[in-house]
Amino acid sequence: MTDLSIPSSQSTPAVEGVWEQGLLRMEGDSYPENSFDFFSPVILWIEGFLTRTQRPLTLELRLIYMNTSSVKAMMDIFDMLEEAHREGRQVRVRWRYDPRNERVVEMAEDFREDCTFAFDIEADEADEARGAY
Repeated sequence: MTDLSIPSSQSTPAVEGVWEQGLLRMEGDSYPENSFDFFSPVILWIEGFLTRTQRPLTLELRLIYMNTSSVKAMMDIFDMLEEAHREGRQVRVRWRYDPRNERVVEMAEDFREDCTFAFDIEADEADEARGAY
């Protein structure tokens, strides 16, 4: 497999998959017109990583807003990670957020409730100081 790179748009997050590091990053808003089309390469990349290697996989998120169909796609991704975890794979989610945005924290906590793998929700003080988000 190879790395994955999907540039952000007004309605989609930037996605970067770094195969050798076992790292998948998503950052930005997610309300694509067709979530299935947008998330299909992401899901295929995760499936490929989980079937072709036994290395740990980390999903780093800095998602700000997600529409209903994006939430469904993320639930599918978390289900894949949960299944891998049950099979003994080391998987982790790190969800970073702007501490001024409580809505993102609540969304991340809702996702975390159904996961038994490592799922960290971290305030990103550096982004707040830079005025990011």
